[in-house]
This record gives sequence, C-alpha cells and structure tokens, in this order.
Amino acid sequence: MEVSHAATSSSLKSASSASQPDKSSITVTKPIPLTFDLGNLLCHDPTPLPSNPSDTLLASTARDCAQSLINQLLTTCPITSTPASGVLMTLPPTTFPLPREKPLPKKKEETKWEKFAKKKGIKDKKRGEGKTEYDEAKGEWVPKWGYKGRNKEGEGEWIVEVDEKKERELESEGMGKTIRGEGRRDRVEKLRRNDRKQRANERNGRKAGRGG
Repeated sequence: MEVSHAATSSSLKSASSASQPDKSSITVTKPIPLTFDLGNLLCHDPTPLPSNPSDTLLASTARDCAQSLINQLLTTCPITSTPASGVLMTLPPTTFPLPREKPLPKKKEETKWEKFAKKKGIKDKKRGEGKTEYDEAKGEWVPKWGYKGRNKEGEGEWIVEVDEKKERELESEGMGKTIRGEGRRDRVEKLRRNDRKQRANERNGRKAGRGG
C-alpha cells in the first residue's frame, strides 16, 4: 500500500507540473548581443538560425526578443503618469530607416509661366519685394496696387480729360458708361484675363501630368 501511495503521489505531481505553463526567466542571455531601435519598437537578433528551424525554436527566439525589448524599454525610456492621460512611456527617436508605405509623390508639372520664366532666367521675387515705387509728382513711395495704388491713378480725380472720340463710342454703346469709369473697367478686365490664363495654365499642367 505504501508503494502504491508513493507512485500515485508522484504521478499527481508530474501531472500538475505538466499542466502549469512554463514560466521562462525575464533575463535573456544571447551569445551575440541584441541590438535595439526603441523608437520603432524593434529588436534585432543576429544569432544565426539553423537552415530548417523547428516551430519550438522559432517561438523561443521570438519570446526572447520580445522579453529583451520589454526589458530595454522599461530600463531606458522615461515613464510618466498623470490622471488625465494615465501611464505614458516616451520613446526615443528612431534609428532604423523603415521603407515608405506609399510611393513618392510625383513632381508637380510646371505651368506655362514657370517654363517661360525658367527659359528666360526670370526669378521669383521675395515676399514684399517690389510692392512700392517712387512717385516723382508726389515725392514719396506709393504702393503699386491695392489701396491708393498706382494702378488706380486717375480714378479718384475730380476732373478728367475727355477723349471726344472715345466718349462718343461709349455713348453709342449705351449702358450708361462714361470716360471716368473706363480706367477701372480696363483694370478689372485685365485682372479677369490674368485669372482666366492662370486657371488655363493649371488645367494644362494637370493634363500634362496625367499624360506623363
């Protein structure tokens, strides 16, 4: 009876230990040191594997790398805790360049003006450069455009020189047009023409880009 009891007790212990999960050590030792890129949560194990590794070996190697990465994060990265955000870990900058998920964006097609300026060597002016010019009559610098701009010169004058031929043409057209408002009409029409040309150049650039 004693032998039978001992055998039964031994078998129960072995069955109990077999049913419990294997608690591997958190300390990982490798023949070749691991390298880390904590910013990308990356662990690299340079230790070579056999040509036909078993699933058990692959799982063990992956576990060791994951455990080493966790150890490195907990001992290297600062950890903060706030009531609003909870526990946060600040990762360092990345060191391993990862490939792009999407292809590089295509270069924007040059507009007709950009091609012309490149051919003629015309450079873009800096912001604010050339916005004013010297008015010799007034003896001061005045803006080229906008409020009190030189492009509106003559529109606010209380007396305007009348071109009789042009005045007759305007009267024949009707519509209540006068020589005083002719300058503003020309300026507005010029702005509209420039706007139409700009939109046409942008459309042509997009078509050329799709065609390429």
